Amino acid sequence: MSILSIQSSVAYGHVGNSAAVFPLQRIGVEVWPVHTVHFSNHTGYGQWRGPLLSAADVREVVTGVEERGAFPGVAAVLSGYQGGEDIGDVILDAVARVKAANPEAVYSCDPVMGNAKSGCFVHPSIPVLLRERVVPAADVITPNQFELGFLTHTQPESLQDTLDSVAKAQAMGPQTVLVTSVLRPDRPEGTIEMLAATPEGAWVVQTPHLPLKANGSGDVTAALFTAHLLSTGSAAEALARTASSVFDLLRVTLESGERELQLVQAQDHFAQPRLQFGVTRVG
Repeated sequence: MSILSIQSSVAYGHVGNSAAVFPLQRIGVEVWPVHTVHFSNHTGYGQWRGPLLSAADVREVVTGVEERGAFPGVAAVLSGYQGGEDIGDVILDAVARVKAANPEAVYSCDPVMGNAKSGCFVHPSIPVLLRERVVPAADVITPNQFELGFLTHTQPESLQDTLDSVAKAQAMGPQTVLVTSVLRPDRPEGTIEMLAATPEGAWVVQTPHLPLKANGSGDVTAALFTAHLLSTGSAAEALARTASSVFDLLRVTLESGERELQLVQAQDHFAQPRLQFGVTRVG
């Protein structure tokens, strides 16, 4: 399986492609990363150095991969944070070209916009781009609960609210939706959930909520879920594997006392997830 991953890159730490590529490789996926930026570190530090790549340069890299005859072998195009509308155009064009070469390929979009604590932290044009053009072109989306609400003009809180919002998202185009953080008010204290839905049904997995804010964890989640979904054909199995691996990645990171995700130290949990959390069908 090969994945074309169009995302940001950092030298120090793990976000974007710098978070997604290694876990995918560790589970046996061939990844072709196309970088949209190459920064010294993620912007959460408040200071960073390095270039924001132009849309023309990103398009040139995609075209170069196409010229190698690689597109028929691409199983999925994966995208995350989109820094501007011009990059969105490049990604959508890449998706169209990949699907022309391989109609079975899927587009998996992590519609990065913000979270419940920070609110929307992208340029005001990005949510509009995602809602009106990008998400309708996607086969899989992996929003958090806040982003799901933003996309669907809803405010999901309960499990049923979230399922209703997922149905609205599916009506926009993508048939598989992974909600990466479901924080319903009636959940057991100290827990968090992920929910995956397809036209065949919806499933939820509950894990302990670790006291950790880890940049890049959503990028790892989107990448692993996409790969497991393609390899198993089961959203429930992909959800179980992804939740197990990401929980152990966060646990290892928390125990290390480090700010950055401990991808290398947790690598065995990608290759051999413990599957310690049960998946329950809902809705």
